[in-house]
Amino acid sequence: MPKCVGILTSGGDSPGLNAAIRAIGRTLNQEGISLLGFRDGYEGIAFDRTMRLTANAFSGILTVGGTILRTSRNKPNKMPVGKNIIDMTDAIVENYNKHQLECLVCIGGGGTHKSALRLKKKGLNIITLPKTIDNDLAVTDTTIGFDTATGTATSAIDSLHSTASSHKRIMLVEVMGHRAGWLTLASGIAGGADVALLPEIPYDLNKVADAIKKRTRQGKVFSIVPVAEGAYPIEAAKLFNAAIERKENFKSKKEKNESKEELNRLSSKYCGHTIELAQSLEDMTGLETRVTILGHLQRGGTPSSADRLLATMLGAACAECILKEKYGVMIAAKGQHTIPVPLEDVAGIRKTVPLDHPWLLNARKMGISLGD
Repeated sequence: MPKCVGILTSGGDSPGLNAAIRAIGRTLNQEGISLLGFRDGYEGIAFDRTMRLTANAFSGILTVGGTILRTSRNKPNKMPVGKNIIDMTDAIVENYNKHQLECLVCIGGGGTHKSALRLKKKGLNIITLPKTIDNDLAVTDTTIGFDTATGTATSAIDSLHSTASSHKRIMLVEVMGHRAGWLTLASGIAGGADVALLPEIPYDLNKVADAIKKRTRQGKVFSIVPVAEGAYPIEAAKLFNAAIERKENFKSKKEKNESKEELNRLSSKYCGHTIELAQSLEDMTGLETRVTILGHLQRGGTPSSADRLLATMLGAACAECILKEKYGVMIAAKGQHTIPVPLEDVAGIRKTVPLDHPWLLNARKMGISLGD
């Protein structure tokens, strides 16, 4: 019987997913191995929503954003079924065996990798690919979708320069990134930002206002300020740090859930309030202030050539691992190469911007205020 490999895309969509599916499918087809897609992430394999991926399915999808398999954020052990939340892990194992899969390929971000590790521990052959516009997955240099999203955010910042200068305004641009500031930092530097606020560096509102007033004294009539949606003020830093420390050192499932709830509560109270931040800056500087929230624009659109190349390289490397029967790994990008790394080294670990990262150091050298 011909060999068959399963594949799904999970979590938020990212440009380049279709390029990865195409690379895996075309490489495996050369070896006579078929590819069976599961729609809607882990829901697809839990409820057996299949899509046979023949050679025709790969035609014309390289340049298309989103994912032909669709996606969802639902987890194997917390699957909505009607009004209930049910553990569907056993159903996933049953369908995996029903289709006699050699392996299940899961393409996604942090949540996807934690779920993938859970399935590995159930005895399934699993390989993952790193996908997230936030670029916050451990071990890999970069992730599918990050380059395109950076380009989208940078283009938005570019467009705001003209209206900011015409009206002598402060322009705040809210960029995605709950716990990691890669996207804000990259687009801020590329777009010529004057201030950039990241989750890794709690900001002092007075110092942000001082940086803008300093520009005014220098004859600069506008300021561009990208703000990560997860950025928070310095007065909340101790609370966040304590909650994160408790989460990392939990001793029971109850403590873990309590720390998660606390982080969510803190995020709701202190993060994502860019409109309120704009009003405060307007009051403190006397400059008219406007807000642009990019939202899901950053996820959409045609994948950049860099993301297509990355997704193709990772997909081909994934197929190679399948042929060598090397399972339980994520295919990571390292320089110009790819390497398989154990899922245990990735799942549950967030890659944030190091305070000594070259991008961060260069931003400071150029006079970009980070609000600290």
